[in-house]
Amino acid sequence: MIEGLDFRALLGRWGTGVSVITAQSADGPAGGTVNAFTSLSLDPPLILVCFDLSSRTLHAVRESERFAVNILAATQQETSRLFATKRPQDEKFAETPHRLEHGAPVLDGSLAWLVCSLDSELRRGDHVIAIGQVLDGGYDEDADPLLYYRGGYLNAPTQKEA
Repeated sequence: MIEGLDFRALLGRWGTGVSVITAQSADGPAGGTVNAFTSLSLDPPLILVCFDLSSRTLHAVRESERFAVNILAATQQETSRLFATKRPQDEKFAETPHRLEHGAPVLDGSLAWLVCSLDSELRRGDHVIAIGQVLDGGYDEDADPLLYYRGGYLNAPTQKEA
């Protein structure tokens, strides 16, 4: 079986978008940076996101049964870094403008956002795969995506520049 560090290096060759998953619990908003997010179904509209078993955000998602996927714009590298830390959740949200949409925190300035109800979970290895049914969403037509590749951020050129 492949070793953990080799596996991580291999998967680092897969360029991904960057998102912050957020949820509103009784203790306040919670959020964490993830790149394991993808569409699952168009009819009904479903997505999946993966959470580490120790994720504080996973607890909030389970409690509220609702979460937002905030797909980050190229200008949000610091937001990605902030939500990847173990800093207290209230500090993260104090530094990040946001609003509630359908009961889930949506980060201002995101490239796109989706609010989902928690449909189901599947535990595998050290992660939980959460399936969300998309309730609503929106996007910024003019923003560029924040991309991650080989341990660093990349910014895709706009179509105007290509």
